Amino acid sequence: MDIILLAESAVKDAISKGCDEAEVFIKTAKRLSVEVKNNGVEALNSAKDFGISLRVIKKHRLGFSFTTNPAELEDMVKEAVEGAKWPAEDEYIDIPNPLLPPSDVLVFDEKIKDIKEDDIINNALFLEKAALDFDSRIKKVRKAEVSIAEGSTTIFNSKGIKVSYDSSSITASVTTLADDGHDMQTGWDFAVSRRLSDINFSSIAAAASKKAIDLLGSRKITSVKVPVILDSSVASDFLGIFSSSLSAEAVQKKRSFLANKIGKNIISPIVNIFDDGLMPWRIGTKPVDDEGVPTSKKMIVSKGTLTGFIHNTYTAKKEGTVSTGNAVRGGFKSLPGVGVMNLYIEAEESEKYEVGSEKDNKLIKSLSKGILVLEAMGVHTANPISGDFSVGISGLWIENGEIKYPVKEAVISGNVLELFKRIERVGSDLKFYGKIGSPSLLIGEMDISA
Repeated sequence: MDIILLAESAVKDAISKGCDEAEVFIKTAKRLSVEVKNNGVEALNSAKDFGISLRVIKKHRLGFSFTTNPAELEDMVKEAVEGAKWPAEDEYIDIPNPLLPPSDVLVFDEKIKDIKEDDIINNALFLEKAALDFDSRIKKVRKAEVSIAEGSTTIFNSKGIKVSYDSSSITASVTTLADDGHDMQTGWDFAVSRRLSDINFSSIAAAASKKAIDLLGSRKITSVKVPVILDSSVASDFLGIFSSSLSAEAVQKKRSFLANKIGKNIISPIVNIFDDGLMPWRIGTKPVDDEGVPTSKKMIVSKGTLTGFIHNTYTAKKEGTVSTGNAVRGGFKSLPGVGVMNLYIEAEESEKYEVGSEKDNKLIKSLSKGILVLEAMGVHTANPISGDFSVGISGLWIENGEIKYPVKEAVISGNVLELFKRIERVGSDLKFYGKIGSPSLLIGEMDISA
């Protein structure tokens, strides 16, 4: 099956039926996922997927349809054309022109393509064993999972965009249970990349087990007002909430707390925020966005000042600007929305603090009193429109630059924008969790309720 010929045929058929513009989006994928437990395979899932969708524009009206069967191409076109009869006219509906060539990026690892099922199983078994071997107090691994995927993306439209690329991914995650006879705690870690060699199974196992061990013997504290260090995973969770307001789509729908703030200082001046679709092997990296517009590296926040929003073709036309290459789809069944590629926080170089082991951690050493937050429960419940949040936290109490004991059942409340305004120092430990990455962040005094 020639994917390009299939796409070309659908576009030509739509145009012949009176559509002004047409765009085909095709995804193919092959996936394998292994979950192990008690030194045996708990679940093994493999799948092959194919999907094709068609977006048409006729007299400023949008039609859309999709199918998983290439033999139903003609019916798919008919459904899309018929669908374009009913919506209200929208002058901003459009598909992009091929103004620039696709970006040159690293997104496909041959080693993932060639990896065998037994190798994936062995990696998952190793992940479980490494977590259990970390410390005798790690009594159980609740879940150890390794998944790989490879596939292709094809975008073809009536304005001349014609691009197809292959990509790969590997994900590993583990959840551990620590028990010292008096207390039980869980720990979790994961990593994802487009390249096999980026996944360090030993490090993932160690991080999950250490977190569970560190939290053993957690105690409640009284309500206090102290500085807070957000571990990179927790900081990434909050950046994920922040990221939703960077979308021009959210701004135009009045769902962004950053509306009307371009050119204004919105967060700490020691912080820059980038969105980079070109980073080698990152999971959000791709040569073009999901409309065929080349991706790029963009500084969204410069020294605390908002420089702009991210756009797809629709939001850009509505705003009288150009797409930033941030069209994203949930899959071939979805129309393109707006989303980040690889969004991350970076400090001004003079404000970056070394974060090695606990003894070398300059963020910890800088505090006379404070909390290192290792887990924040319910960050996803933060209000994406106002940015308000109230989340439970667990972590480690700090006194005189040293960790004293673990803390549980504390609560921090506030506003995401205010949280980022209060960043005082930034660690050197940038880590990505999916498409979002952050180093550890030292936040000025916050109210901690117990």
